[in-house]
Amino acid sequence: MIIHLFSWLFVTPICLILLSVEPNVALGQCLGEQQSLLLQLKSNLVFNANKSTKLVTWSSNSDCSAWEGVSLDGEGRVTGLSLSSEWISYGIHNSSLFKLQHLKSLDLSLNNFNSTIPDEIGNLSALSHLNLSNAGFVGQIPITISHLTNLVTLDISTIILLMTSTLKLENPDLGMLVQNLSKLEELYLDGVNMSAPGSEWCKALSSSVPKLRVLSLTNCDLSGPLDESLKNLHSLSVISLSYNNLSTIIPAWFANFSNLTSLTIHYCELYGNFPKQIFQVPTLRNIDVSYNPLLHGFLPDFPQNSSLQRMVLSSSNFSGRLPKSIGNLWNLSRLDFRNCNFIGALPHSMGKLSQLVYLDLSFNKFVGPIQFHWEGLLKLRDVDMMKNSLGGTIPIALFALPSVQRIQLSFNNFSGQVPEFPIPSSSMLETLDLSNNNLEGNLPRSIFELRKLKILYLPFNKFNGTVQFDVIQLSRNLSSLDLSYNNLSVKARGKGSTFLSFPEVHTLKLASCKLSTFPDLKNHSRIIHLDLSDNQLHGEIPYWIWELGNGHLIHLNLSHNHLMSLQEPYSPSAYLYVLDLHSNQLQGKIPSLPPACSYVDFSSNNFTSSIPADIGDYLNFTVFFSVSNNHLTGIVPKSICNAPFLQVLDLSYNNLSKEIPKCLSDMSKTLGVLNVRSNNFRGSIPDAFPVDCSLVTLDLNGNSIEGQIPSSLIYCTRLEVLDLGNNDMSGNFPCLLKNISALRVIVLRSNKFQGHIGCQKSSGRIFKLLT
Repeated sequence: MIIHLFSWLFVTPICLILLSVEPNVALGQCLGEQQSLLLQLKSNLVFNANKSTKLVTWSSNSDCSAWEGVSLDGEGRVTGLSLSSEWISYGIHNSSLFKLQHLKSLDLSLNNFNSTIPDEIGNLSALSHLNLSNAGFVGQIPITISHLTNLVTLDISTIILLMTSTLKLENPDLGMLVQNLSKLEELYLDGVNMSAPGSEWCKALSSSVPKLRVLSLTNCDLSGPLDESLKNLHSLSVISLSYNNLSTIIPAWFANFSNLTSLTIHYCELYGNFPKQIFQVPTLRNIDVSYNPLLHGFLPDFPQNSSLQRMVLSSSNFSGRLPKSIGNLWNLSRLDFRNCNFIGALPHSMGKLSQLVYLDLSFNKFVGPIQFHWEGLLKLRDVDMMKNSLGGTIPIALFALPSVQRIQLSFNNFSGQVPEFPIPSSSMLETLDLSNNNLEGNLPRSIFELRKLKILYLPFNKFNGTVQFDVIQLSRNLSSLDLSYNNLSVKARGKGSTFLSFPEVHTLKLASCKLSTFPDLKNHSRIIHLDLSDNQLHGEIPYWIWELGNGHLIHLNLSHNHLMSLQEPYSPSAYLYVLDLHSNQLQGKIPSLPPACSYVDFSSNNFTSSIPADIGDYLNFTVFFSVSNNHLTGIVPKSICNAPFLQVLDLSYNNLSKEIPKCLSDMSKTLGVLNVRSNNFRGSIPDAFPVDCSLVTLDLNGNSIEGQIPSSLIYCTRLEVLDLGNNDMSGNFPCLLKNISALRVIVLRSNKFQGHIGCQKSSGRIFKLLT
């Protein structure tokens, strides 16, 4: 039960006087007529009684003052009704709800009424707070809401992405809705389709709701520009206009909103220079202008009295250096400058941001060592500085922070050794990514003693030495491990050295780790991503590898080894998405393909069979397929043309013969790369390229192809590389190629073309491309 504030504030003899005025109605006791209306309401509602927490308490056996979601005034009349998240479905038209004439607060949010908002809502003239957000209402918002002249808060937003319901505010429009709501202070219409230009919706608000403090119109199909009339709303504190195609500048007069606490305008196609002075509004706590790539700006000198708690500028075009005054933002908890154009060194003053929880400076142009002190950032949980040019040694103090959970420092220029470091007993570190730097020396044992560590990425550095398996075993909670492409030797030794010691591992990448035998992964139930490429593995591919992850293996890369055969039984996972066996010594027939594989690379092996006649039946989801550089013979089966999503087909450097199937030309609707060079194909190029040809590369070099260049090739407007060299093609110089403007490379040498080399009305560009 929600007890009216009145009864708490005035527990004095005055209460006795009030009670004596109405001796037949106890304070808070429900009037019979009001209780009857509520029970009628319940009986007409369709709701899930198993999930309801309020309506299920409504019973004729108890006074409605004891019912959840019901508030009463001192005379026993219902003034507040909260039925949020009650799993109500279907509508409330002709409901007894609208006879509760003293209702001041109504909350029907987070339900699924799947109906229009009833016109009768306008009968509740005493309402000051109305919340219909995410309630499954659809269609036009009724004009009768404009009759609720006492409204202080109106929320009809639909921002839950899974909601299929749609609301619109077109006729009546926004101006008609708010025309009588002069007391309105908070307006939430997120997700309501208005389709209104800036001059219209800005003027509608400024002329009707002078007391407005909160304006939330996210994803309303609004357009710009922002009209100057908006600045008349002097009380504005919260402005949320994200996900609208405003296509406007942010005017400097936004800084005149002296009560501004939150400004959220991301994904709005803003452009121009962002006014610095907005950052300096003393009351501003939250600013988010992210994902506006045409929005430029520089950071100001931040005053010491700044209230900023959240500053998000990611994927905009802010640039310049971070000012030393950024250390004045003592209240800042979230700093997100991801994918901007900031430069220079990070200022020492950042060590003063003691409230910082989230720090993202990734994808910028920061340089130099990190010289500020991390020790005071005790609340820091998430650090991302990837893709910069930061250098010097890794700041080890960062690893010892008690709250840090994720550290992402990849793709920088950090160098030197990573020394052993103290680990606090309360360490929360779950993700550590130091990949693609210049780190060297032995891996510190301390890293593997981070007991909560789940993700460890250290590839593409210069770490050296031997990593014993029993050391890795210290991190029993690891779910993803990547030690690839260093100068490391991963060794398993001693009894019980098995990856079953890592029951949570689902991703294991040990490429170029000098492995000479397969690690003991047999019966591992979680691994779905395995990369053992570029090692010294030899002999057979073990049968149990296809059973990893209980048969749910998704990604397998064993390329660049010395493997010669596949141990039987060979039964690839039905879930396998990537299968890469290229650059081995595999022999015999081409292995059967996994049914759902998207990427298949069998190139650079010693397969000697023909391509199976039914190969197309196994390419239903394949995007990349390569069997190049083998010893394949026979023809290209027509079934290969049944692959609906194939984008790269590489059959080069084999002994395939006869004609190129005509259907391969027609496949170029999806095919981007067709490479059949260095085979024994004869006949002519099929003149069957479709109008919507997508080819980017066509390589037929080194065959015995005859005839002329087909005229339909002109439809391949995206073609960049055309290699027809070393064939027996004939005819005049192919002037039709001048019309393919995307061409960058043309190879025609060693054929039987004849006649004059030249084309009428040609700029000569085509001759510069010839090789």
